[in-house]
Amino acid sequence: MNVTIKDIAKEANVSYSTVSKALNNSPLVKEITKQKILRVAKQMGYEPNLAAKQLVRKKTEVIGLLWPTIERLVLATLVTNISKAFETTPYSMILSVDEENTAMDTFKKFQVDGMIVFAESSHTISQGNIPLVAYGVSRKTNVNYPIIDANHEKSMEIAVTHLYDFGHRDIAYVGLLDTEDALQIEKVEGYQKAMKKLKLKTRTFDTGGLNWFDGYRAVDNLLSDNKRPTAIIGGSYDISGGILRALQEKNIEIPKDISLVSYDNIPQMETMEVPMTCIGVPVDELAEEIVDAIIERIEVDEEIELVKKLTPSLTVRQSAGPSPK
Repeated sequence: MNVTIKDIAKEANVSYSTVSKALNNSPLVKEITKQKILRVAKQMGYEPNLAAKQLVRKKTEVIGLLWPTIERLVLATLVTNISKAFETTPYSMILSVDEENTAMDTFKKFQVDGMIVFAESSHTISQGNIPLVAYGVSRKTNVNYPIIDANHEKSMEIAVTHLYDFGHRDIAYVGLLDTEDALQIEKVEGYQKAMKKLKLKTRTFDTGGLNWFDGYRAVDNLLSDNKRPTAIIGGSYDISGGILRALQEKNIEIPKDISLVSYDNIPQMETMEVPMTCIGVPVDELAEEIVDAIIERIEVDEEIELVKKLTPSLTVRQSAGPSPK
């Protein structure tokens, strides 16, 4: 059985792209890491595919990034981190926020080696002959290209459990419910599943959108309900920011009166009016995984896993605490 770059990466406990750069004598890899990888490759009997190397030399080393918008802070932060992740590889990135067909035409003109696509729906993407990796597509979608799955279901389970351990039994979810956006659907389904597991009653409130003001307006509906929840999980950074401001304007103290946990694990959570406890795959880790996946898709001439499920983590700050008596 032939030893692959993926095998070396697993044995050396480094990313695929690091192995690729080391074997190509890239100055972007630390010498100690490079020597370790070369030693592992030799021990495993790795023989480079010369035909593949010849093909690599003909590549443009440009990757296209198709993104729906950079207006939302979370998406802009992720784009920035993806761009930074490419700085340690031989590849460059071009970004398009045009609609899909226009972006595809642009990428073909640049003869990109591959594409990263963010799709805020469950529809499949027409890729042609260009290697593709998707983020934002449901893992349940039947596709033949890799999907990076940020594991929203697990995120919601962790968030609900964290609040449950604080004594909360009335936990509401505030987010975009009436949507085809696969990521938003997975969040609310994850919340519902976690609540059912703990035998708690679910309470969901539809924001109608993903912006700050959508979260702000949702608070009126939440507080007009029969019983005020003791804890809220916000569906995104922007939504949670709106929720936080609306609660403060009504003289509801966070977390004394109501605890608040938000989806989106980005550094900006720390600088909110109340530093926000948040859940999700840290944005720098997510960016690295996306970049590694597209490079592997381009350079590896073998079957690769179609769904890469990541591990979310909880960042604890001041917005969540014990349930009020």
